[in-house]
Amino acid sequence: MSSEPALYHDQHDVIQLDGEKAVTLPLYEYRRLRALERRASAEDLDAAEADAVLQQHREWVAAGRPGAMSHEEFVSELLGGRQ
Repeated sequence: MSSEPALYHDQHDVIQLDGEKAVTLPLYEYRRLRALERRASAEDLDAAEADAVLQQHREWVAAGRPGAMSHEEFVSELLGGRQ
């Protein structure tokens, strides 16, 4: 597990655990977020998911698109090596 300072993550630490990044936050905040999720409408949840995906994409682009592959590589992987 590794950790990085909370510079761009709303003042919460980000940790790396088994290849995944996670945000540490106080248990109270976690419980509040879970309660909001339970009370949110399906439309609100869809909008929040879309916002999260867009934010992740922006961060990926800002980081120089790490791990990006060419169109040809993607198609090859998608088709299981067949073209």
